[in-house]
Amino acid sequence: MVQTPVTSDTETLSIELPKTLGLYVTLEQFAALAATNRDLRLERTPQGELIVNPPTGWQTGKRNWSLAGELYLWWRNMGERGEAFDSSTGFILPNGAIRSPDGSWVSPERWARLTPEQKGTFAQICPDFVVELRSESDTLPSLQAKMREYQANGTTLGWLIDPQQKRVEIYRLGKAVEALENPVEVSGEAVLPGFTLELRRVWGEE
Repeated sequence: MVQTPVTSDTETLSIELPKTLGLYVTLEQFAALAATNRDLRLERTPQGELIVNPPTGWQTGKRNWSLAGELYLWWRNMGERGEAFDSSTGFILPNGAIRSPDGSWVSPERWARLTPEQKGTFAQICPDFVVELRSESDTLPSLQAKMREYQANGTTLGWLIDPQQKRVEIYRLGKAVEALENPVEVSGEAVLPGFTLELRRVWGEE
């Protein structure tokens, strides 16, 4: 069962939805839900189905913190080139989905082309780089489907990091997925020049 909070002006109610029943929202309804439920991490499929992601455990939170920090340091040292984002940021992809990767970056050229309207609450763009970190509640097939969605919508480089298996899948635009077993580090390649993520903290080895 999935619990979805519904907020009115006077009270908060809880609705339990069976897994066979989807809750569909428009872009406007999604924005209103996100504004009212800031503590929840919400996403929307291309078909409009609402996805409510549960809070992460402390291990995933620590890993996300480390990952976002490394991305921020790279961005700052590169002269704040482009725009980098953490896991609380949602993007409206070209296919209509609203997704929140665990870390992301948009090139300065593509960001500059967005109009003020396209840079609204949820920027209407698919990031050049995304990373998804598998938590205890995530299924691998669902994350792989999300990574393929990013790829299909224009992401140039994506990492799916699975601490449970010490495995990283690398998604490159127009190329087959590359799987790395227990790598020491992963590179941002030409997309994020000079960015290297050491995986010891992600694996929990320090």
